[in-house]
Amino acid sequence: MTIQRKGFRRGIILLPNLLTTANLFLGFFAITKAIQGRYVFAAWMIILAALFDSLDGRVARMTNTQSDFGIEYDSLADLTAFGMAPFVLMYTWCLHDFHKFVIAAGFLYFACSALRLARFNVQAGSVERVHFQGLPITAAGSFLASFLIFYTEVFGAVVFPVQIFVMGALIALAILMVSNVEYLSVKKVKRVSFILLVSAVGVIFLLAILPEIMFFVFITIYILLGAVMWLWKSPQKIRGVSDLVKAFFAERRDAKLQQAMLFEEEEMEEDEDGEDELTSLRAHELTKE
Repeated sequence: MTIQRKGFRRGIILLPNLLTTANLFLGFFAITKAIQGRYVFAAWMIILAALFDSLDGRVARMTNTQSDFGIEYDSLADLTAFGMAPFVLMYTWCLHDFHKFVIAAGFLYFACSALRLARFNVQAGSVERVHFQGLPITAAGSFLASFLIFYTEVFGAVVFPVQIFVMGALIALAILMVSNVEYLSVKKVKRVSFILLVSAVGVIFLLAILPEIMFFVFITIYILLGAVMWLWKSPQKIRGVSDLVKAFFAERRDAKLQQAMLFEEEEMEEDEDGEDELTSLRAHELTKE
C-alpha cells in the first residue's frame, strides 16, 4: 500500500512538469513553424502554449506539489514560448526588412520578458499573490500571436503600416511587463457572482464561434483595462500626466510669446531706424538750401 502511494505521489509531481514541458515544446514548435513560413499555425501554437501555462500552475496548487524546480522550469518554458517565439514569429512574418531597428525592439521585448519572469519568481509569495505586477509575459506573447491571426483573417496580405504597429507593440509590451501596472490574476479568483459566470460563458461562446478575431479582442481589452484601472486608482499619476501636458503647452505658449515680443521689438527698431534716416535726410536737405 505504501509503495502504491509513493508511486501515485510521483505521478502527481510529474504531471505539472509534463504540462510545463508541453508549454516548452509548443514554443519551440512555433519557432520552427515560423521559420518555415507557417505563420498562422505557429501563432496558434503560442495560444495553445498559453493554455498549458495556465494549467501547470493550477495543477501544482491543486495537488500541493509546488516546488522551486517547477517555478524555475516554468519560467524557462515561458521565456521560450512567450518571449522568443513571438518575436521570431513577428520577425519572419513582417519585420525582416527593418534589420537594426527590429533587432533593438526585439531585444528590448526579450530582455523585459526575462526581467518580468525574474521579478515574478522573487515576488511570487508576496506581491504577485494578490495581482500581477506588470503585464504577464503570457498575455504579451498571446497578444502578438493573436494579432497575427486577427490580421491575417481580416486583412490578409501584409502592408506597410502593420510593421510600424508591430514594432510599437513590441516596445509597449516590453514597458508594460516591467512596469508597476496591476493586472488581474484570474488564478486567484475563488468565488464569482452569477453574472460573472454568465459573462464567462458568453466569452467562451464568442471564442468558439470567432476564435480568429475574439482572442485578439479579449487580450487587447485585458491589457488596456489593466492600464486604465491602474491610472484610475492612482489620481496622483493622472495629475502628474496632466501637469506634464500643461507644462508642455505652457512652454510652447511662452516660447511663442517670446518670439512675438522679439518680432515686435525688431519691427520697432526698424521703424526707429527708418525715422532716423528720414530725419537725417531732411536735415541734409535743409543744410543744402
